[in-house]
Amino acid sequence: MLRPDTIQLRTALYQEAVTVLREEFASPLTVADLAERVSCSCRQLQRAFHDAGGESFRSTLTAIRMDEAARILVETPVSVREAAHRVGYRQPAQFAKAFRRRHGVSPSQFRIGQHFARLRAAPAPSEAWRPAEPVDSGYGPSSALPLSRPLHGS
Repeated sequence: MLRPDTIQLRTALYQEAVTVLREEFASPLTVADLAERVSCSCRQLQRAFHDAGGESFRSTLTAIRMDEAARILVETPVSVREAAHRVGYRQPAQFAKAFRRRHGVSPSQFRIGQHFARLRAAPAPSEAWRPAEPVDSGYGPSSALPLSRPLHGS
C-alpha cells in the first residue's frame, strides 16, 4: 500500500509528464528525456506512469499520438503519410499498425468512416423550415419554374 504522500507525488509527476507529452508528442521523446524535463529519475517516472496512469510511458505516448492522428485525419485533408509524420512516425507502416491497434481500423478506413459518421450526425432540417411553394408558371400543374419553350412540341 502506497503512502498518501507517495500517491500525491506520483500523480503530480504523471500529470506534468502527460502535459509535456501532449505538447511535444511529435518529437522523439524517451523516458530519460521526459524524466529530465520533469526533474525526476527514470524509475520514478515509470512508477508514476504505472501507478497514476495505469499504463507505461510508451503506451501513453502512443495513445496521445494516435488520438492526435485521428483528429488530423478527420479535420484536415492531409495524406495518411503526412499525418504519420505530424505525430512523430517516420515509417507510415509502423504508424498504420499502431493506429489500427488503437482505433480498430486503418487510418484511411477511419477517415472514411468518420466522414460518413459526420454526415449521419448532421442536424436534420428544422420542422419550421419548409420549401417554398411552387410558383404557377402557366405551363401546367407540375411545373414550378417557367420554361423558355414548351416541352415535346406542346
